[in-house]
Amino acid sequence: MKGFQVHRKAGWDTHGLPVEIEVEKQLGFAHKEDIVRYGVAEFNRRCQESVWRYKADWEKMTEEMGYWVDLSDPYITMSNDYIESVWWALKEYFDGGMIYKGYKIQPYCPRCETPLSSHEVSLGYDDVRDPSVYVRMKLKGSPDTSFLVWTTTPWTLIANVALAVAPEVTYVKVSHKGENLILAEARLGVLEGEYTVLEKFAGKSLAGMEYDRIFNYHPVREKAFYVIEAGFVTTDDGTGIVHMAPAYGEDDYQASKKYGLPTIHPVNRSGEFGPDVPDFAGKFVKDADPDIIRVLKERHILYRKETITHSYPHCWRCKTPLLYYARDSWYISTTKYAKRMIELNAEITWVPPEVGEGRFGNWLQENKDWALSRDRFWGTPLPIWVCEKCGALKCIGSVADYRQGRGVKEPLDLHKPFVDDVTFDCACGGTMRRTPELIDVWFDSGAMPFAQWHYPFENRAFIDSGQRYPADFICEGIDQTRGWFYSLHAIGTYLFDKPAYRAVMVNELILDRTGQKMSKSKGNTVDPFTVLAKYGADTTRWYLVSTSPPWRPTMFDEEGLGDVQRKFFGTLVNTYAFFAMYANIDRFSYEEPRIPLAERAEIDRWIISELNSAIRRYSTSMEAFDVTRAARSVSDFTIDQLSNWYVRRNRRRFWKSERGKDKLAAYQTLYECLTGVVKLMAPFAPFLAEELYRDLNVVTAREAAESVHLALMPEPVEEEIDAALEERMERAERIVMLVRAMRMKSNLKVRQPLSRIILPIAGEREREDVRRMEDIILEEINVKAVEYVGDESGIVRKKAKANFKSIGPKFGKSVQQVAQRIRELGDEEIGRLEKEGAISLGVNGSTVTIAREDVEILREDIKGWLVESDGTLTVALDTEITDELKAEGIAREFVNRVQNMRKDAGFAVTDHIIVAVRAPEGLAATLGAMRAYIAAETLAEELSTDFREGEFTATFELNGEEVTASISRRSRN
Repeated sequence: MKGFQVHRKAGWDTHGLPVEIEVEKQLGFAHKEDIVRYGVAEFNRRCQESVWRYKADWEKMTEEMGYWVDLSDPYITMSNDYIESVWWALKEYFDGGMIYKGYKIQPYCPRCETPLSSHEVSLGYDDVRDPSVYVRMKLKGSPDTSFLVWTTTPWTLIANVALAVAPEVTYVKVSHKGENLILAEARLGVLEGEYTVLEKFAGKSLAGMEYDRIFNYHPVREKAFYVIEAGFVTTDDGTGIVHMAPAYGEDDYQASKKYGLPTIHPVNRSGEFGPDVPDFAGKFVKDADPDIIRVLKERHILYRKETITHSYPHCWRCKTPLLYYARDSWYISTTKYAKRMIELNAEITWVPPEVGEGRFGNWLQENKDWALSRDRFWGTPLPIWVCEKCGALKCIGSVADYRQGRGVKEPLDLHKPFVDDVTFDCACGGTMRRTPELIDVWFDSGAMPFAQWHYPFENRAFIDSGQRYPADFICEGIDQTRGWFYSLHAIGTYLFDKPAYRAVMVNELILDRTGQKMSKSKGNTVDPFTVLAKYGADTTRWYLVSTSPPWRPTMFDEEGLGDVQRKFFGTLVNTYAFFAMYANIDRFSYEEPRIPLAERAEIDRWIISELNSAIRRYSTSMEAFDVTRAARSVSDFTIDQLSNWYVRRNRRRFWKSERGKDKLAAYQTLYECLTGVVKLMAPFAPFLAEELYRDLNVVTAREAAESVHLALMPEPVEEEIDAALEERMERAERIVMLVRAMRMKSNLKVRQPLSRIILPIAGEREREDVRRMEDIILEEINVKAVEYVGDESGIVRKKAKANFKSIGPKFGKSVQQVAQRIRELGDEEIGRLEKEGAISLGVNGSTVTIAREDVEILREDIKGWLVESDGTLTVALDTEITDELKAEGIAREFVNRVQNMRKDAGFAVTDHIIVAVRAPEGLAATLGAMRAYIAAETLAEELSTDFREGEFTATFELNGEEVTASISRRSRN
């Protein structure tokens, strides 16, 4: 369409937890140990099979929705070639000193038994209700005094080893209900009931004070259970005293290293308390909270229990609440090149820009090292081997390197458990074995731009030349800002020192019709197959693109699909059907030379100008990735200009039997508009565009392209754009709309002719522009004449009324005097205010400026006239109906009934007919008097008031009286 070849390779993301979880459900497994007992090789075989379970459905959906992608040669992330490319990338990181193993607090999924990276955590926040407890920690040696401590994770109290306070914050000791409590002064509001402040002191004075341990399940050798100072403690919530459990919080862990605190870690890999906590052994930690709270209450340690609702991270795949564990993991040092990521992000075009500058930009500013390793089974193995003897590391970056090891099995499979059987000899004489972890599946995704081509082992030119890297454009959901968008950018920055994509469109969520997020639990999801079957891909695609910009949430309403189908697609198809019917009758095939625009009727020049203006707007919008504005420019042109104005106004040019230059120009004009529209709509509605393009081009053969998608996208022909003509026609349309609105309000049918309208237009140029459009205006509104006046004074009486909401704040004590002066405004002053937007007035000897919003202008119509305004345009309509006008109105209504009869009878549009009518005497006389007009409009060769049955007969109401008419075709020998 734009002259470029775009390689769109289909892809299957085949690794990761979603696949494992599904297979675990099929096998009835609850823990990782179940997989080990079952056998990793067999489990991974089942995962590989599971990957393809929905392949047919995805391919069917892909084809039905018209998604342009090559399904015949997809990349597959579990293939050896893809894994080899990923290993190459990891070795690049390794050789650059960017991969290390560290012991840190990590977000951990107890269901999947694996840590997650920070960008994975960001994908899974949900609002949850958690217990909020205030507990007493007894000051050692002072049984009547306690530290009041707050936590939303009661289960972590089992691992408590210290309390933290803010050194510069003021703390108090209070007497309260027979005991003494220590807490931050700023948090005294958490106490229930009266209290007396006994002492005030800085937090640092509490440092070193010891307290009685509340759970004694684990022996501790290091110094513990005392107060430490910490800068992260605030008084925003809680009590200003934070309990420390170094195994379960990053701040806690860092403080433990500073103060040499012990680490108690009584929770197993499944998030359950182990046998060393007998009271809660085997319980998932969050499920143990109620029991722990009960014990605290029984021991009089619990001060108060509440429930809070807050946003808490969950596993993005299995939805299990995450825990924060201290553990070993492999990391990529993304913080070392975060500055370069920020610099390259500035080169990317983000749509909308605020996501790149804000959400994504902030994420890069706060970048953390990438937690790379996963303790799972089905995924790309981390290609690092560790010497059992000396601890030396070796990273494999290719299959060739891998084959240098011992125990390589054929046929080659670069997955667990086969890679785990391969060893290498270390220089120290020891044996190197692979570290058992897999890599984060998001690294697989981020490697896609080059791994899909098996780079650098094949197709190096694709990437190195810039031919297929960076991507010109990518598009995904807002939730991928810290997922796929990040992994692409992080990998691309390090490996190639380039952004991975030049432009990215961020899609927001599709919500239900009430604005709620769709979910199976709410029962408000939409079955895409059902929608496509009912409305088709074109309607669905057009609706989603044109309803609102993709980067804003879209409320999905099925009624909107029906509106799109009727209004846009229905209008387009009907316009094509109209063209095809008459073009087939006249055997039009556009074989004649194109008639120059200068030799075509003005309305032809106008619609061609509008077409090129629409193309220009479309091109500008598409270049700016504003697909919604682009789509709307096509539908607006098709509905408003092409169908509702051009085709409707030019029907007679197609009806008339004789062929000539004017009729040929009409055919060429409508053909050019239709081909232009189908090309513009092709990216959004590929199927109908293809059908209409072929139907048009198969007859004319004007274009060599056999498919609309192989044709070139139209470019605006600037010399065919006549802005002045468009402006004149637009003003004519506004006048027509105003008169139609007046007719509708007053129940004056459009078929009833009226005598005149008056237009108050002072400028000669504006008058001349309207005069040039008079014939069109008068025909459209069924009025006989246009008269012009210099201003509105002759057709409307105006009064001014003060808008007190506006003038009150402006004029204060003088508001009543200003309001009185506004009521005294004359026609000339009101007119000046409307035209200029503001006017200066004298009030009480001083000058004040009155703006348009300060005044409410009231209009009073002249008797016998209707008046309507639209901004700067006003129209007055004479509503008096003479006998002659009434007769013509009756004739027009009769023509309408006969035309409907022709259609109901199935007559061809070219059939000449005989009409016989039975009507009351006065009505019959009126129809007889209008015989010539009726005959010309209906192709009637005879109109008789002496009724006789014909081929088709109908009875209907006309001017409040019953009429029966018959029609018959006139045989033409």
